Amino acid sequence: MLSVEQFFDPTIVIFGKLILAMFLGAVVGTERAAVAKQAAGMRTFGIVALGSCLFIVTANLVSLPYIGILNFDPLRTASAIITGIGFLGAGLIIFRHDTLHGVTTAAGLWIVAGIGMAVGFGFYAIAVFTTTLVLVLFTGMWYVENRFKHLFTEVLHDTEDSGRS
Repeated sequence: MLSVEQFFDPTIVIFGKLILAMFLGAVVGTERAAVAKQAAGMRTFGIVALGSCLFIVTANLVSLPYIGILNFDPLRTASAIITGIGFLGAGLIIFRHDTLHGVTTAAGLWIVAGIGMAVGFGFYAIAVFTTTLVLVLFTGMWYVENRFKHLFTEVLHDTEDSGRS
């Protein structure tokens, strides 16, 4: 199978990976900022995807000279990214009274880290497809979720009214 690295300078390919990861993360963050009115938006999501890509690219580059000499696994870097994003996401989740806020944004950051890692490993089509799926979830499911919430509120309201009669 042909790869991008065979046709372009490796540094240019790495720059392209970083740009693509940042762009895809920012695209997901656009929805969070514009539609959902969340604090973590384009910049936050773009930075997380870019950082994830950078960590994977760096791990790949660092591991090349040590193949066969040391037991070095770039997937350990991916595991560390997931752990770090978990802490970042936990900081976004807030309880206010009896409601929970920030879970979707935290989950969005988590998946954007995965998108960045996919770009870092060179799985471009998977990263773009995942970005599309995330946007479908964030925007399309927004309507469905609100509709269910509205329906649930109506049923709950009708139940309370019939209990008072």
